[in-house]
Amino acid sequence: MAQAATPPPPSSPLGQSIERKEDDRFLTGLGQYVADLNPAGTVHAKFLRSPYAHAKIRRIDTAAAAKLPGVVGVFTAADLKGKVGPVPTAWLIPNSDLKTPPYPALASDVVRYAGEAVAVVVAEDPYIAEDARDLIEVDYAPLPSVTLQEKALEKGAPQLHAEAPGNLAFTWKLEGGPVDKVFQEAELVLSQRLVNQRLIPSAIEPRAALAQYDAGSKELTLYVTSQNPHIHRLVLALVLGIPEEKIRVVAPDVGGGFGSKIPCYPWELVVSHLATRLGRPVKWVEDRSENFVSAIHGRDHVQYIDLAAKKDGTILGIKVRSIANMGAYLSTAAPGIPTILFGFMLGGCYGIQAGRVEVKGVFTNTVPTDAYRGAGRPEALFIVERMVDLLARKLGMDPVDIRRKNFIPKEKFPYQTALGLTYDSGDYAATLKKAIDLVGYDDLRKEQTKSRTFGNKLLGIGLSTYVELCGLGPSAVCGAIGFQGGLWGSSTVRLTPTGKASVYTGAHPHGQGEETTFAQIVADELGLPVADIDIIHGDTKSTPMGMGTYGSRTTAVEGGSVALSARKIRDKAKKIAAHLLEVSEDDLEFKDGKFTVKGVPAKSKSIQELAFAAYTAWNMPKEVEPILEATTFYDPPNFVFPFGAHICVVEVDKTSGQVAIRRYVAVDDCGRQINPMLVEGQVHGGVLQGLAQAMLEQAVYDENGSLLTANFLDYLVPSSLEAPTVETAMTVTPSPHNPIGVKGIGETGTIASSQAYVNAVVDALAPYGVTDLPMPVTAESVWRVLHGTVPAAASGKKP
Repeated sequence: MAQAATPPPPSSPLGQSIERKEDDRFLTGLGQYVADLNPAGTVHAKFLRSPYAHAKIRRIDTAAAAKLPGVVGVFTAADLKGKVGPVPTAWLIPNSDLKTPPYPALASDVVRYAGEAVAVVVAEDPYIAEDARDLIEVDYAPLPSVTLQEKALEKGAPQLHAEAPGNLAFTWKLEGGPVDKVFQEAELVLSQRLVNQRLIPSAIEPRAALAQYDAGSKELTLYVTSQNPHIHRLVLALVLGIPEEKIRVVAPDVGGGFGSKIPCYPWELVVSHLATRLGRPVKWVEDRSENFVSAIHGRDHVQYIDLAAKKDGTILGIKVRSIANMGAYLSTAAPGIPTILFGFMLGGCYGIQAGRVEVKGVFTNTVPTDAYRGAGRPEALFIVERMVDLLARKLGMDPVDIRRKNFIPKEKFPYQTALGLTYDSGDYAATLKKAIDLVGYDDLRKEQTKSRTFGNKLLGIGLSTYVELCGLGPSAVCGAIGFQGGLWGSSTVRLTPTGKASVYTGAHPHGQGEETTFAQIVADELGLPVADIDIIHGDTKSTPMGMGTYGSRTTAVEGGSVALSARKIRDKAKKIAAHLLEVSEDDLEFKDGKFTVKGVPAKSKSIQELAFAAYTAWNMPKEVEPILEATTFYDPPNFVFPFGAHICVVEVDKTSGQVAIRRYVAVDDCGRQINPMLVEGQVHGGVLQGLAQAMLEQAVYDENGSLLTANFLDYLVPSSLEAPTVETAMTVTPSPHNPIGVKGIGETGTIASSQAYVNAVVDALAPYGVTDLPMPVTAESVWRVLHGTVPAAASGKKP
């Protein structure tokens, strides 16, 4: 049964902008990352990676490398055979004819992307390892390569895997509602081709792994940059054949992930094997160049869309055909990103009657793709919000009016969408109204009219109203969609004899701030000071089995578990208090950390006193065990669905094509807010990451499969110069089924902002007949429009 949230009392720490507890160690340089760890006897691993996107390996000569003083060993795929298995795929989407070719730890006969590892050197220090790596000689026989997914599907294209004829990894379909009927009855069908380009996550900390093996206990410990250490442990057990209980995975402080530290990478598995083989700690720290060509990439969809509507602006149905570039292999969660997390969200905030989705996953000679902040949802909402703007333009309607006309009314929640989701709660009109009021929408439209006649600046106003599926949870649903595990949340809350709390969580926050927000949840439930609550995460030896941090699930699911564990403790403490005060439980009330006898305020017991009483166990009620401790595995009954309205205002210089963001207003609703300051921070970061895609970022390969954007000179991420001031505001619509009423917020900004920017620039260029511009929208592409050399995509027609 769903656990309804209760409003916080006036003294509650919930809703307070408490400074992050974890920031003390980060700001003083006391954070501890994998690269900081150097146990005695550590040796260092460096991987040799293929310069070719597709080639046969004729011969690998490691003799010179092995002779270099300080080298401990040089290993190829032949040395790992039978000891390190292929990397598994953990999301086996059903009814899709899914092909899962082996993903080797080291390439043996064929390399399939530039950056794939073919050998590893282990040496006494990383510099010797690098020198030895350069001495390895590999005889490659280059093969034809293909990097674009549509080209890879063509007859005669280079083939990557015998197991996947035609390079087709899967074909996934989803349909809901009377699709053919609504398209037949439509007064207007709008068609468009959109590209959601390839991106590189670029977390501030590259990946790293340090493995140690204790021959006496036969225990393997892996310190790794992971968003989900318990899942890493499971994969290690499967791939290395080591019993799971003999593996400990520790993810210490992690410098950002954005999805790139969800997967279990082959090189972490190799390092773990080498530690058992050599009997010494083995450490691998990725450099930035290596990160560009071997850590997962994101997005990379080509999409064909048809939108059915009436001439009054009513949207009837949507059809989407998407071709997703999966890269050379299927990464850990890869098949579910362009399918499950994409297709079900193609109704957006609107009461669309019918939808049909087909997604083809395609193998290419590129770095494998997987989850990147938003993961499927940005691709879906970009489609929806671009198509809504295109429809408004076609009909001569204001983008605000067409959205209001099609919004799902707040009184219809919970709302069953045509594509099969049940949205929990929402008031889409309220966030839009707040956004247009804040930005001064009507005045901006008047100013825009003037700017088109006078001056050198064109004003553009872009809207994005979004809803997001997150709080990835219900395990029964996970099974139905092929996810190889449950997505419940786990926690243990333990009070010490002196009344301090230790909270052990299966989540692993890495920048989201849950060391603070989880403490606020427990403080609210038990009346403890936030400073007296410690959050422990990231170590499989001390925390309950958990599913990690991604999909904006940590606060909604893992935080829900924490709240329920704290409530169990409060309920147990109440029994002890009633026994000690010699009253019934019904005679007690709980406030500010004390149980007080109703009407007799002098008779009370604090939670700290009860923690000590439970520890000594001198005078306990019958059938109540000592110690205040509780564990909860919380399996949510549904996802949660945050929503919002973002407005981007730009100025386009007619002479140079430069685009400047004048204002960016973000109104979001993530349900009940635990810490508004942290919510605002997540929105700021998410908005900038989505704007980065719209403005700057794009991974580009040449015709031979070499990554051209393999450094920060060529792959442009935004700096403070490009970052606009983000004006934030909130509405609050609690989730009715979540224990604390919360929804996710970590990905909302990314899901909303790309299309807000593109819509704004296209709006500014409307007098020039522009209906679409491909991302990233560069000054060059805008200049070409303004000066008459318009690229094909800007015409809005299919190439």
